[in-house]
Amino acid sequence: MSDDFISFLITEEMDGERVDKCLTGLIDFMSRSAVQKKIKDRLVLVNGKTVKASYLVQSGDEICLPVPQNEEPDIPAENIPLDILYEDQDILIVNKPKGMVVHPAAGHYTGTLVNAVMYHCKDSLSGINGVLRPGIVHRIDKDTTGSLVICKNDKAHVAIAAQLKEHSITRVYRAICYGTPKEEGTIEGNIGRDPQNRKKMAVVVNGGKTAVTHYRVLKQYKDFAYIECRLETGRTHQIRVHMASIGHPLLGDELYCNRKSSFHLQGQTLHAAILGFVHPTTGKYLQVEAPLPAYFMHLLNTLQ
Repeated sequence: MSDDFISFLITEEMDGERVDKCLTGLIDFMSRSAVQKKIKDRLVLVNGKTVKASYLVQSGDEICLPVPQNEEPDIPAENIPLDILYEDQDILIVNKPKGMVVHPAAGHYTGTLVNAVMYHCKDSLSGINGVLRPGIVHRIDKDTTGSLVICKNDKAHVAIAAQLKEHSITRVYRAICYGTPKEEGTIEGNIGRDPQNRKKMAVVVNGGKTAVTHYRVLKQYKDFAYIECRLETGRTHQIRVHMASIGHPLLGDELYCNRKSSFHLQGQTLHAAILGFVHPTTGKYLQVEAPLPAYFMHLLNTLQ
């Protein structure tokens, strides 16, 4: 297969899914309608043959499709220090600091993690997610700290995106929430746009995407709890929305909590501590842990 194509194998978890929906979930550089156009134009091959968008994929299928030509990003590479947790020729895992946006967006084209990664990696970044998000396969919020993986090539990008799709990546967060939650629990509730405020997400009855969060209390304080959250799915603002939905919003979360904090925090107290996945080249499980940031440690000591 030409280097202008990417390919990946369908796993058992994707068995029976429409090929257009499957592709849209695996790689997010194209919308579903764009994927359907590629299929209609006979540019998507399953086991070497063209298919219709309604084709139901089967475990073991090989899907190939052309990758758009990389464009020179219209964003500057910036010499911004990176806290590197792991790096090899395929991937880079960094400990993102608080206040740093992951990728450029309208009105915010400098100072992002992408600007820093472009300087560090030079031309070695996956181009699948387009010019504004080179190498970015997942993201965390601006005021959330912790581990995040960047892909240096398209092969790594597709492999890790597939693991995200099938929810096999280990993602463990640490947070501080209000109140006294049960010692441990599982929160299940579809997450979609809040019908009352489009800037927020919410647990919704109709529509949305399946979301599951497992949590346990690491230490209980008088008015707060230090908790660990393990994601089974990875929806936008998932932990923040789920904890708020059971009456225990995160300390410092200005979007999902209406309580006043006396700690003068910059956004939610949420840290992506552990990230683990199967390495795209070695096939071995790789796990890294990002240490708690100084502000978080100071806060825990203050609460004592």
